[in-house]
Amino acid sequence: MLYQNENQPPSMVERQRIMLVDNDQDMSSFLNLTLEQEGFDTVVVVDADAAENMLDNLNPDLVILDTLSPEQDSLGILDRMQKHSKVPIIMLSAEYESDTMQKALSHGADDYIRIPFGIKPFIARIRAKLRRLPHSDNL
Repeated sequence: MLYQNENQPPSMVERQRIMLVDNDQDMSSFLNLTLEQEGFDTVVVVDADAAENMLDNLNPDLVILDTLSPEQDSLGILDRMQKHSKVPIIMLSAEYESDTMQKALSHGADDYIRIPFGIKPFIARIRAKLRRLPHSDNL
């Protein structure tokens, strides 16, 4: 969502950046479009290794990390991302096992959302995480 100080001119408006890590092209396209329509600057990354490398340079306000494919260790990726950054991370998963959610949260995920999900609650959860950031007073 756009945020700005009421005393700033419109040219000073900043969009919060979300890095979306998902190797499912249909899902990432849908989420990218939805997040952009909600006023976020979204960067889609399909490769987990690339996402880890981009984290420092991109400096996102939030990361949405899909549990990806079985060949990729999403909990390991989560651990490595957290070593480099304190950025909030929301995990997405099609798995309905409570053990999977518990593991993700115990590894430090800030939220865990099961697919399929409602868009309005999804956006509300993103905004709730972003409100806790020091620079997001006007969300």
